[in-house]
Amino acid sequence: MLAVSPSSVRTATTCNTLLRELQQIWMDIGENETEKDRMLMELERECLEVYKRKVDEAANAKARLHQSVAAKEAELATLIAALGDLNTHFPLNMENKSSSLKAQLAMVTPLVEDLKLKKEERIKQFAEIKGQIEKINSEISGYTQFTDAINSLTLEEQDLSLRKLGEYQSHLRTLQKEKSERLHKVLAHVNEVHSTCRVLGLDFGKTISDVHPSLHGTSPEQATNISDTTLEGLENAILKLKTEKKVRFQKLKDIAGLLFELWHIMDSTREEKSYFLRITSVIRLPEAEIIEPNALSLDVIQQASQEVERLSKLKASRMKELVMKRRSELEDICFKTHIEPDPSTAIDKSNAMIDSGLVDPSELLANIEAQIGKVKAEALSRKEIMDRIERWLSACEEENWLEDYNLDQNRYSAGRGVHLSLKRAERARITVNKIPAMVDNLICKTVTWEDEKKKLFLYDGARLVTILEEYKLSRLQKEEEKKRSRDQKRLQDLLLTERESMYGSKPSPRRASSFRMSGNGNGYRNGNGSMTPTPRRSSVGSPTMEPMTPRYNIVFFRIWIRTRVPTSELNLEIILIGC
Repeated sequence: MLAVSPSSVRTATTCNTLLRELQQIWMDIGENETEKDRMLMELERECLEVYKRKVDEAANAKARLHQSVAAKEAELATLIAALGDLNTHFPLNMENKSSSLKAQLAMVTPLVEDLKLKKEERIKQFAEIKGQIEKINSEISGYTQFTDAINSLTLEEQDLSLRKLGEYQSHLRTLQKEKSERLHKVLAHVNEVHSTCRVLGLDFGKTISDVHPSLHGTSPEQATNISDTTLEGLENAILKLKTEKKVRFQKLKDIAGLLFELWHIMDSTREEKSYFLRITSVIRLPEAEIIEPNALSLDVIQQASQEVERLSKLKASRMKELVMKRRSELEDICFKTHIEPDPSTAIDKSNAMIDSGLVDPSELLANIEAQIGKVKAEALSRKEIMDRIERWLSACEEENWLEDYNLDQNRYSAGRGVHLSLKRAERARITVNKIPAMVDNLICKTVTWEDEKKKLFLYDGARLVTILEEYKLSRLQKEEEKKRSRDQKRLQDLLLTERESMYGSKPSPRRASSFRMSGNGNGYRNGNGSMTPTPRRSSVGSPTMEPMTPRYNIVFFRIWIRTRVPTSELNLEIILIGC
């Protein structure tokens, strides 16, 4: 049985009281029984209708509550699935099915509201991340406009879980890293463009704005463009600038080469060169290391070109003087290195050719310059042999000094500096003993040089090997002459001894002196009072030579080799006096 509530008891009591009061009224009125039954039946029908209406209203309310609970449960399940919140347990289990619908609705509604708030917060997070992603994508792609991130979350976007959020965050970090790398790359390219434009003297603002306006003078409202198009434009700009830099550097280098040549030819002063020292410092650097502002600007190149043009005009007016000067320099180099200069560009011939107009002075000057370079190169290859020649000539000088020293009657007398002369004489004897080996080694070196170069080694126009062979021959003849002189002296001493033994007395000094002075009168007295014949100097260039004493060997050699040089360039009297 259903429990009767106090309100139901009170309602039943009130209804019975009213029914009795109604029956009393009917009795007082005098209503018949039929009418009473009819009115009671009508009253019961009205009461039944009221109950039915109330039952229907209650049933409808129950249905609505049940629907609300189901909707909330479904919404809760949807939110849990969308948020992926596995920590939220479904509240309506088997035990809670016995509770009323209002209790169930009251239990599920706070959970739904809490998950709704969490969903809104999650949607904001997704919207913010997706907004950043789309913004970076638009910056990378080059499009500046992008849709609202919240509107981009369509109805199909049902996954709002933390896992999905983590995926978006990971994607965002990847894009941020790519953006940072692109930004650094763009800035590096911009810096390279700036430095190259500064070296070339170009307008950096215009150059970089042609690639993209955002790269120059960016504002907070306009971010630096990092799209593929911008990067490609920067790379193309850098390539063009590098090509232009290389072209200008080579052009400036060629101009500087001409400038150096003209300076050398024109003997330009330091003051004239000082204005272009900047160019000389630039071309000595590798192209990649040139960072000085306007170092390769068109103004610098134009100034250098104008200077070359000015010097070229000045050179044309002074060409004859330059030709003579360079020819003199060639002859000086040849004289110092004992090389015969090319007679085709001799001063008299050059003057005649320039005056007659048969040759361009520039070509003649270029020919002389080539000859100077050739002579310098040959002098470098002859250096070792020339050094040996100098040592041999120095040894010959020492030999001549030793001969003079040996003829000195007072060389052993006491006096200041005698010990120094004795020491030098000892060193000179050691050096003189080395002369034959020096000559042989020099001949060997010279022959080796001739085999390597496939040409003769000429010393002032004569073959050095021939000179050395003739020197060896003269030295051999000198040694033989010395031997004959010693034999003659011994013979004279023997005759004197025999005469003293025969006559028992020595010849008078006058007679002895007369005996010693007999002959052709061309001799000189040696240290022992005997006569050493003076060598007769053969004619210059003769294949045979008369015996010579050591003191005249170097004189003969220098006179012999210089007879190959024109007499206008040789003063034999000075050479003989100097020796």
